Amino acid sequence: MREVVVTGGGTGIGYAIAAAFASRGEHVTITGRREHVLKEAAGRIGADHVVFNAASPVAVQEALGALPQRVDVLVNNAGGNTNLDRKQPGDLMDVAEAWWANLNANLMSAVLVTTALAPRLSDGGRVISIGSIAARGTGSGSYGAAKAALESWTADLAAELGPRGITANVVSPGLVLDTEFFRGRLTEDGIRARVDNTRNGRPGTPSDVADTVLFLAGEGAGHVTGQVLHVNGGAYLGR
Repeated sequence: MREVVVTGGGTGIGYAIAAAFASRGEHVTITGRREHVLKEAAGRIGADHVVFNAASPVAVQEALGALPQRVDVLVNNAGGNTNLDRKQPGDLMDVAEAWWANLNANLMSAVLVTTALAPRLSDGGRVISIGSIAARGTGSGSYGAAKAALESWTADLAAELGPRGITANVVSPGLVLDTEFFRGRLTEDGIRARVDNTRNGRPGTPSDVADTVLFLAGEGAGHVTGQVLHVNGGAYLGR
């Protein structure tokens, strides 16, 4: 039985990933900031849960005692577009804070948790981070920039961990429904426009992303590292 840690595992894509591992008999620990959400999600799939803010170095350090002493698979899923929770920037300080917020949520959360757990990663382990189609020039400002930085960092991480047989990859979704990402603000026109950009004519689902994560976490993906796997129905063609 492997030890799997999924950050941001209480809802949406993170929950689907955690549930997929748990259904295969893996021991799963989900993390996040909302106690009631995590506790309920963990109860449904038979997982453990640890509450902390993955973007805070102090919180990550304090949470280490509650996290598994051995980690076979780490999924950095915590994040989201923090601009959706902010007002339009009014001055340079507002701009700086907006950029810091997205970098912290989407890049530093993965950097901090992975760095903290690196000594516990088993040889031959897996680190999988959830990126976004926004990293490939589709906009979203500081959110897209943070996800692009996540891809660059993962390339370095693959080189750092490679001698231990540990792989590091990014799974990059396009539009995925049934998540909290858009905070309920995505219109039917917005969905239609994004679906029109796909080659298979449909939005993604959390299970689409979870299945790709399961592949990367499997024995057959041991020679796949430093890569970005796009899960977007062809809305972005990785060529």
